[in-house]
Amino acid sequence: MKLVRAVIKAVKLGEVKAALRKTGVRLLKEDAIVIHGRNKGETIFMRGAGRMVDFIEKVKLEIAVPDELVGKIVEIIGSAAMTGRAGDCRFQILPLVGTI
Repeated sequence: MKLVRAVIKAVKLGEVKAALRKTGVRLLKEDAIVIHGRNKGETIFMRGAGRMVDFIEKVKLEIAVPDELVGKIVEIIGSAAMTGRAGDCRFQILPLVGTI
C-alpha cells in the first residue's frame, strides 16, 4: 500500500473528486491549506483592480491505494487538476506500512 498526497488548486477540487469517483475511489482525506513558496504568489483581480496575494489557498488530498494503482491515481488527479498554469498539482507518494 502507498499513501498518495496531492496538493491541488482549490477551484479544481470538484473535478478531481468526480474523476476519482469514476475509478472507484470512495475514501479520501482532504484538508484546506495555505501555502507560500516558490510560486511567489498570484495576482488576483477583484473589482477591476489587480492585487498580489503571497499566500495561496490549496487543497491537500490523501488517498491510500494499492501499489499497482498508484500510477493510475496520479495520472487521474494530474489530468483533472490541470489548469495550464504553474503549481497545478504536486505529489508525494509514501509507503503505508499499516493502518489501525
